[in-house]
Amino acid sequence: MKKKIRVLLIVLVCLVLVLYFGLLAWSNNTYAPADEMWEYVDEDDYSVVGDFTIFTPKIVANGIGIVIYPGALVEPLAYAYYANELSKEGYLVCILQVAFNMSIFETNKAGEFIKEHEEVDTWYVAGHSMGGVSAASYALDNVEIVEGVIFFASYPSDATDLSKTNLRILSIYAENDGLTLQEDIGNSMALLPPSAQYVEIIGGNHAGFGMYGMQKYDNAATITNLEQQDQMVTLTIAFIENE
Repeated sequence: MKKKIRVLLIVLVCLVLVLYFGLLAWSNNTYAPADEMWEYVDEDDYSVVGDFTIFTPKIVANGIGIVIYPGALVEPLAYAYYANELSKEGYLVCILQVAFNMSIFETNKAGEFIKEHEEVDTWYVAGHSMGGVSAASYALDNVEIVEGVIFFASYPSDATDLSKTNLRILSIYAENDGLTLQEDIGNSMALLPPSAQYVEIIGGNHAGFGMYGMQKYDNAATITNLEQQDQMVTLTIAFIENE
């Protein structure tokens, strides 16, 4: 009997190791920033401290911080253009590095960065695709800290009902998105406050919310990646500053 139990334990341990290393290998097959992104962002524009890629204000700080949860398997620097442009307007912006490149494993990660920056008066969390699910989850658990949530081709999970909160919400989606459909956005509206704002980027697609090239199952964009990114920046600033 003891021998059977020992064999079973060995099998279970081996199975766990296979699953772990399989997940590790799969999660490292990431979407890296495209070469185009480096035409607009220099290494001097940001710093990497632990799991945080930080863009400090390049003008007088406006007291507003934005923490970004990446989409699944998307490397943080794929969002560097968006973050850098906001930093030029006085925002402190942080892009998170999350376990296995999947933000659902670290939904509370934003709090680690926020705790380190008491100089910031107002916080927003943002997320692309899966990252938006995580951002919404963090915001619901920290409504006393977070002012609002910015969704990029994303929406809350069914377990994350923000509809009765006072959170400010901006949901940006794209016409040619092949992964997050407009139907998905519509079905999620009941989970967001009535005051939530929705904006469609005409001609944009799912991958266009970062700068990492084409993504499997996505549709082709009919605007440039840079055009979509610039719209994201403009919409974000207008949303935050026009309270």
